Amino acid sequence: MEKHIQLISQRLSLSDRKVQSTVGLLKEGATIPFISRYRKEVTGSLDEVQIGAIKTELKKLEELESRRQTILSAIEEQGKLTPELKSRIETTYDPTELEDLYLPYKKKRKTKASVAKEKGLEPLADSIFKQNTADIESLALKFLNDDVADIEEAFQGARDIMAEWINEDEDARNRIRNAFKRGATIRSKIARNKEEAGAKYRDYFDFEELLSKCPSHRLLAIRRGEEEGLLRVQIGPEEEESLYQLDKLFVESNGAAAQQIKEAVKDSYKRLLSPSIETEFRNLAKEIADEEAINVFTENLRQLLLAAPLGQKNTLALDPGFRSGCKLVCINKNGDLLHNTTIYPHPPQSQDFEAMGTIKSLVDKFQITAIAVGNGTAGRETMALCKKIKFDFPLEVYLVNENGASIYSASAIAREEFPDKDVTVRGAVSIGRRLMDPLAELVKIDPKSIGVGQYQHDVNQTKLKESLDTTVESCVNSVGINLNTASKHLLTYVSGLGPTLAKNIVEYRSEIGTFSKRSELKKVARMGDKAFEQCAGFLRVRNSKNPLDNTAVHPESYPIVKKMAADLNATIDELISNSDLRKQVNLKNYVTETTGLPTLTDIVKELAKPGLDPRGEAKTFSFDEKIKSIGDVEPGMVLPGIITNITKFGAFVDIGIKEGGLVHVSQIADKFVKDPAEVVKLQQQVRVRVMEVDAQRGRVSLSMKGM
Repeated sequence: MEKHIQLISQRLSLSDRKVQSTVGLLKEGATIPFISRYRKEVTGSLDEVQIGAIKTELKKLEELESRRQTILSAIEEQGKLTPELKSRIETTYDPTELEDLYLPYKKKRKTKASVAKEKGLEPLADSIFKQNTADIESLALKFLNDDVADIEEAFQGARDIMAEWINEDEDARNRIRNAFKRGATIRSKIARNKEEAGAKYRDYFDFEELLSKCPSHRLLAIRRGEEEGLLRVQIGPEEEESLYQLDKLFVESNGAAAQQIKEAVKDSYKRLLSPSIETEFRNLAKEIADEEAINVFTENLRQLLLAAPLGQKNTLALDPGFRSGCKLVCINKNGDLLHNTTIYPHPPQSQDFEAMGTIKSLVDKFQITAIAVGNGTAGRETMALCKKIKFDFPLEVYLVNENGASIYSASAIAREEFPDKDVTVRGAVSIGRRLMDPLAELVKIDPKSIGVGQYQHDVNQTKLKESLDTTVESCVNSVGINLNTASKHLLTYVSGLGPTLAKNIVEYRSEIGTFSKRSELKKVARMGDKAFEQCAGFLRVRNSKNPLDNTAVHPESYPIVKKMAADLNATIDELISNSDLRKQVNLKNYVTETTGLPTLTDIVKELAKPGLDPRGEAKTFSFDEKIKSIGDVEPGMVLPGIITNITKFGAFVDIGIKEGGLVHVSQIADKFVKDPAEVVKLQQQVRVRVMEVDAQRGRVSLSMKGM
């Protein structure tokens, strides 16, 4: 473990002490949110990203150790584990080097070399490879038998064996790796007779670029085209230079033996070595591209989950449609369904007057204070309809991103919540709840279906899931969850809980009504001391007698706050409400062996904003009323829009038509921008200038320069 600590410290440029302390907490079962928020003194104030990186590196090293033991056992079973080989295997921490060391001993299927060895040609190959025999033809004659008909067959078998030795040579593999590193090119061509089927990959019909310069989105697009059988892809350096490097390594003379080795080198490179290293670099490039794509996806997801909520208000939600009508639901401030129906304000029925009357009467009946309209088909028209209604009091109409609502409506979670309602009603409820609290509703949907990523189905699914789950967990715990209203699915992501404890909390809540204080959590079935420690700080009890139960102050720190208040002859309520009192607190007076200034500083900051939602407030938005379809869009127009997705090459903007517009990274700002995420945020309301319109391909190019 000590070696692991040192390696992680080096890789992440962190001190051994910080890494060791963090690893210790992780081994004890502490979660990343808990460690970063409540164990700053132990880790030296490492943040979630750094702690997550430590966890990732630790997992890699543990997997490498497991692989090391497998390899040692396999070679030992063959009786070929020399002390030198064992030492090298035990001391390497390079996965590639480990596999290279194992390659000569790895069990193989029947190969050309194994067939030649069965014919007894290995001694011939060995003599030629050592290049100490001038008359190799006379030597080859000695190996003719019933299985080897002539000299050429003997030489061919010897070359097959030498080709395998060359492929398994560690130095040879590293030379070819270096050639790939220096100049591997990725080339793609359209597969024969696939021009029409592969039209969307037209940019890659005859494409060539240095692999090291190929951005992740381009690499993933090329790979997708290859997997669909539409593109033919090859990755590799110049063959001539690679063969020259191998000849330098193995060819030591100019005789007949040297010529045989040169042929074996060429065969080994084309048939074994190059494909093997190409696979390595394909996997490495894919891994890098995956990491970048996953990072973009998770950052977009984080922004979407942390979008500003409207809060707990009686809401009327509409899932718009034309022919099938608009599904309408009324939900109360807790998200409970009160009423559902369908209205038909748009063609072909065009019952707009009746629809407006229905909406107005339901607003009055259920004391609705906000209207949520899904941004899909007929969303613009439904927004306009709602805004024409003359309500008896001010009522805001919000456009809500409905990506993934249909996925939720058909899910097991939706069936559990609304067993007697069809998918259209469930989808409308989801739209309304998203407005009230995006985080609480979106956690019910597979993040891949929310529509804020790119190539999410092409990247490593295990890594994607781990990253997305970590992001959801981080968002849930950064906001703080209302213990008395949170759904089972939301509670699942709270630090230290999981499905079983989340279910037990909801069941306990249904029995007792509501939790009156945080400490009551300990009465929940299977809620042990460790689980309570991990979750308590992230759960809020709004109307508890102890005001600290509605803050991010951990129960373990309550005595400190109590002492602060007592030292000032005040109550905790007074300490929270009076900023002048808080300014009188000298934090150094409360430092202990386990609680230092970082935690004390967090406590005082939290007392200044108890129960405050860090996500801000939801805002209304309106598209340009003149723009209804791509045919209405013309170059030079300046339009309002909402950023719906962010990639490395630009940002997609909804300007109120079916087709999303793209602001290329070069058009994001008046300055050079490397990453659009540095400048814009998801759901940000922006103004854009139309640059180009390609109605045939459904593309609109936009610019934010000068906006």
